[in-house]
Amino acid sequence: MRNEILKYERIRSLRIDRGLTQEAVAEVLHVKQNTYSQYEIGVLNYPLDVVIRLAKYYGVSVDYLVGLTNETTPYSRRQREK
Repeated sequence: MRNEILKYERIRSLRIDRGLTQEAVAEVLHVKQNTYSQYEIGVLNYPLDVVIRLAKYYGVSVDYLVGLTNETTPYSRRQREK
């Protein structure tokens, strides 16, 4: 299995599983549909801020999006000390 392809397949699969269009996801990310399409097919590497937004939007871990784990559940976040 090639991890560099898997990360692109995952954002496409998440979008399709939720019945979303590329245009809808691109709007959430504040990018053009063409840019998002290039993320999905691996022409463009998506920047860290996009990875974080996608992880929050889909409720998955960043590690899942980039192919480091098959576990979709995000890690619990640390509480900030006051």
